Amino acid sequence: MAMSRSVTILGSTGSVGCSTVALIAEAPPGAYRIEALVANRDAVGLAAQARRLGARLAVVADHGCYGALKDALAGSGVEAAAGPEAVVAAAARPVDWTMAAIVGAAGLPATLAALARGGVLALANKESLVCAGQIVLATARAAGATLLPVDSEHNAIFQALASRGAGADPYATVEKIVLTASGGPFRTMSLADMAGVTPDAAVKHPVWSMGAKISIDSATMMNKGLELIEAVRLFPVPEERVEVLVHPQSTVHGLVQYADGSVMAQLGTPDMRTPIAHALAWPARMAASVPRLDLVGLGRLDFFAPDPVRFPALRLAREALRAGGGATTILNAANETAVGMFLDRRLGFLEIAAVVEETLARLGAPAAEDLAAILALDGAARDEAARIAAERAAA
Repeated sequence: MAMSRSVTILGSTGSVGCSTVALIAEAPPGAYRIEALVANRDAVGLAAQARRLGARLAVVADHGCYGALKDALAGSGVEAAAGPEAVVAAAARPVDWTMAAIVGAAGLPATLAALARGGVLALANKESLVCAGQIVLATARAAGATLLPVDSEHNAIFQALASRGAGADPYATVEKIVLTASGGPFRTMSLADMAGVTPDAAVKHPVWSMGAKISIDSATMMNKGLELIEAVRLFPVPEERVEVLVHPQSTVHGLVQYADGSVMAQLGTPDMRTPIAHALAWPARMAASVPRLDLVGLGRLDFFAPDPVRFPALRLAREALRAGGGATTILNAANETAVGMFLDRRLGFLEIAAVVEETLARLGAPAAEDLAAILALDGAARDEAARIAAERAAA
């Protein structure tokens, strides 16, 4: 990379954030300059990253962790700050490239702040597009910002779409987009057995190393439902032309089928450092110390349709997308609430999707056209989902 690139990482101590930090640490000296690192509560981990990369600013979202962060940064010269306002202010600092990896709807304000000042935003926070897709895209257009997908599936589609050409409608020759799913740890388990699974079992993904929330979403396949919504908003093709296939090997991350019969696919080992590296160096490429794909050793690639009975989350995501309005905001908020209650052992595994479906049925698809309305609807959906879960527990 010829010029040094300034970088902010939102969610630096999470799984995607740590992988981004590792890639920057491996890059040639001076290739990247770290403006700000943002975490939720891990003050010690954040301070270690800030010292390692020479960041100018480190921010914890939780006010209560400010003292620990200041102590851990003592003598380093790194500025410390805390609180939601400080997170948004850090995101708004001028930089060339921002990683948006704060988990859940909590990442939306910072994502919008980063987009509003332009530059390149690498999006690993799919909930921002799910909850507020039109606002996110409009903000990016108004600021002239570049939005790069980091989810392995969307990054794969982004790479495969390089063949689509230009013209008035560059998507005219795209017949179908295919997102792949590992199927999670329970893809062959009966419904009766799934009813009794524990959080400990659900977070043990058979292929990917991820945080707890996204691991549960993978186990219910809600992760793929959210990604389907994200794909429709990132790549302007009708929802019915976005397909999901279960692919246990997690080697083919996404495919694009064209009008001439060609199918372009992006393959790689299941390691998030690959799509992060693609976004970090874009439009160039950079070296990444990830395991190389061994096709001979792999031997086979399997694909099959997901089971709609055992995994209703895909249906719920499509229904929310078709309903329009704030339905996808409700879907995401209800899911985050239900997953949190499952992780706290207050809700059964199969009840996650049931709570989401009932929340959608009760709240419908009210209009939510600005950030304030979206955040209000998000809060209402969380409250309703919690009530529904409590009702189910009492029944």
